[in-house]
Amino acid sequence: MEMIIEQIKLKIESKSLVVGVIGLGYVGLPLAVEFARKGYKTYGFDTDPNKVNRLKNKDNYIQDIENKVVDQVIEDKLLLPLNEFDAIKECDAIFISVPTPFTVNKDPDISFIVSATNSILNNLQKNQIIILKSTTFPGTTEKYVMPILEKNGMKSGDDFYLAFSPERIDPGNKVWKTDNTPVVVGGINEVSTELASMVHNVVVSIIKKVNSPSVAEMEKLLENIFRSVNIALVNELAQLCDRIGVNIWEVVDAAATKPFGFMPFYPGPGIGGHCILIDPYYLSWMAREYDFVTKFIELAAETNEDMPYYVKNMVIKEIAKQEVTLKTAKVLILGMAFKRDVDDLRHSPALKVFELMLEDNILNIDYFDPYIPSIQIKNKKVVSINEINPEIIKSYDVIVITTDHTSFDYLMIAENSKVVVDTRNACKKVENATNIVLLGDGK
Repeated sequence: MEMIIEQIKLKIESKSLVVGVIGLGYVGLPLAVEFARKGYKTYGFDTDPNKVNRLKNKDNYIQDIENKVVDQVIEDKLLLPLNEFDAIKECDAIFISVPTPFTVNKDPDISFIVSATNSILNNLQKNQIIILKSTTFPGTTEKYVMPILEKNGMKSGDDFYLAFSPERIDPGNKVWKTDNTPVVVGGINEVSTELASMVHNVVVSIIKKVNSPSVAEMEKLLENIFRSVNIALVNELAQLCDRIGVNIWEVVDAAATKPFGFMPFYPGPGIGGHCILIDPYYLSWMAREYDFVTKFIELAAETNEDMPYYVKNMVIKEIAKQEVTLKTAKVLILGMAFKRDVDDLRHSPALKVFELMLEDNILNIDYFDPYIPSIQIKNKKVVSINEINPEIIKSYDVIVITTDHTSFDYLMIAENSKVVVDTRNACKKVENATNIVLLGDGK
């Protein structure tokens, strides 16, 4: 144990440590760039040739990373993007940062983890450190990743080292990034935890060590399910407030004045991104193995997934008040990204709202999002309109704000719209407007 720790310590100090990152998406690329920026040779592996070619040509596709930083690490040959996995043999530490979606039946799909692990197995070397970062259910590291890596006869914890450390990426966050967000690390044994922590310490200063990969895996689910449950609570209350005539936004802001025991969450058209939507189902799937039903968690997930239906019904009500039909009404959706000021479309509730309106024969739908040039709706490509201005806004019967980008001129939108269905309280600074229908305002 002491020998391998000393070896890795010397490699870190001499900057001879070689890092590999499998998966160059929202998690993997920022991580790879951070190691490269610190002066460590870093291989970035991805099966998507488009991503690899774009990086080789200094074409950064992740909004949260500065273009000049990507340009520099590529130019200095510190970040080496590859489609082939042979260079894993050269790596001292290998991170797995691949997607973990769910199936149409909302069962976990860890096929990307399995594929990445097999790529490591084919190139596994003695004393390598493998760190899984993909969000998953407790037991994945020890029950799925470890047995695959041991197929060639090497023993985890002795011949190579294995740990789980969940990603904590918040797209669009200008304060908390890869290099300053604390990380949790749980290895299969003490030396694995220590080595994985040492590697992380190259780019992150605060490390929380836990006793096992399962603790770290469950910790990540807790983070996201905590948000899912609280968002569901306020989404349900928003619907109640609409019935009883109370403004939920005022209620939350009032409650937020309490300096202890309360954290404000706000309603919206649903939840998006990779983790908050998916993680409750990962946990509920695993719980069934132990004859346990996560009723509370599943109910919260269902409540959040119902919100696009609620928003669609709000739009239908506003169309019904005008001298148009569902088929002839013109609707403009503002914002397609899953959150403000990002170019991330993953599981965006705006996509669901668009799809549901089409299913209810609202056929004349456009969208505008400066971050999302095109989308796929029912296997058809839909392109964002080029701009919004008073004349364009006036041409629509209903404007639906699903993502509150700061670049939108909400005063102009409100002044020129027949009606605005605002699901984000984006028009809160617009005074005396009678044409704004706010989700949860009690009117």
